[in-house]
Parts: sequence; structure tokens; C-alpha cells
Amino acid sequence: MGKRTLVRRRGRGGKQFRAIITGKIAPTKYPNFEISELHNGIVMDLVHERGRDAPVAKIKFDDNNYYYVPATEGTAVGSKIEIGNGAKPVPKNILDLGTIPDGTVVCNIERHYGDGGKMIKAAGSSAIVFSHSIDSVKIKFPSGMILDMNPRCRAMIGIIAGGGKGEKPFLKAGNKAKFMQSRGRLYPVVRGIAQAAVYHPHGGGRHQHIGHPSSVGRNTPPGAKVGNISPRKTGRARIKKRQ
Repeated sequence: MGKRTLVRRRGRGGKQFRAIITGKIAPTKYPNFEISELHNGIVMDLVHERGRDAPVAKIKFDDNNYYYVPATEGTAVGSKIEIGNGAKPVPKNILDLGTIPDGTVVCNIERHYGDGGKMIKAAGSSAIVFSHSIDSVKIKFPSGMILDMNPRCRAMIGIIAGGGKGEKPFLKAGNKAKFMQSRGRLYPVVRGIAQAAVYHPHGGGRHQHIGHPSSVGRNTPPGAKVGNISPRKTGRARIKKRQ
């Protein structure tokens, strides 16, 4: 069958295909405080973590422990942050969704209470508190999706800092390679038809063409499972003209 395809080698796993841990500081999570408690913190430093576009705020709370959370726009060294019941709904503060007013811009939202924040953590991203009900809070995400959330889940008010980072050009392939390596992504990506026949099922031939349908079944053997895997439909949708 020839050499195993790159997709197959990556799927098997291995150290060479994982995101590197060099330059990682700490998990960015909220402190495990009770909602009924009010705690104050101060931003000690703004640091960069490899593989993350948004800056990370190093916060010291009143329990004398340091925590790391994604920084919001306007965060500076010395900024004060409140978390818990009684915190004011102003930027940089951390509150539960049930006490955040409608129309407030939030980020770093907990998917489940106590997980420390899992959603809306990318640079420049934010969501909106859409409405409240008795047992849920509707959150409108950047994609337009509206999701019902537990009112006990916490979120930080504001927009994640670092917006527009992706608009800066890399200029050199080496910079792009390091960027992709820090995130564990495949780079560069070579088309299957540009490879030799021993390296990819789409390779070989006098011209760069597949030579057979690119759709394969769900139970196709691993060596040939490339292309459109079990597609519902392929190609353009052609609209029939009415007579």
C-alpha cells in the first residue's frame, strides 16, 4: 500500500504531533471561591503565554494566592478586580451570570459551574447576556448562537484583550511554522494530488488529478481513508430552472 499517510500517522499520536509545553505558565481559571463570598484582587503583572494570543493577567487575591485569567481590554498592572456576590457589574469584575444585567458584554464564561472558564477566551472575543429566566440565562455568542446557561456559572465582564492579532501578517514561513507548532497544528499542508503515489492515495499520474471519486465510505480501510469521508452530498447545488 505504500507509506502511511500523514493523517494516519498523526491520528496514531506521538510526541512529535502534540502541542509543545515550553512557554506554558499555568491554567487560566477562576479561583475556587464560593459565589456568596466577595473577594478582592489586584493585577500584579500582564504576561504572555506561548500559544495564546490574548495576554494573561496575574492576579493576587485576598487569600494571598496567585491566579491567572485572560486579560480584558483596559486591564493594567495595579487594576483592582472583584469576584463573587456583591461585585459591581463593571469591566474586569467576575460575577455569576444570574446577577449580570441584560445586554452586558462578557467573556471567559464557565460552561459548567466551577470549571474556571471554558468559553470566549480568544483574543478580541466577547458574548452578550441576552436575557434572564427563572432557571437559566441566555447568552448570545459571536457566531449568533444563543445558548441557555446555568445562572450560577461565572463570567468576566468586558472583551478579551489582544483583538486584531490575527490581522498581522507573518511575512516569513518560519514565523508561521513556529506559530502552528505552539498550537499543535499541522503545517505546512501538502495537497494529496501533489504527492507521489506511494505517499498518498490521490498522488501519482501524469497530471495532478485524483483519477477516481474523492468520496470514501465510513468503513474504508485506514490507508485509503482520505478525501470526502462519508459525505451527504458533494459538489455545487444546481437549481433547476422552471419551465
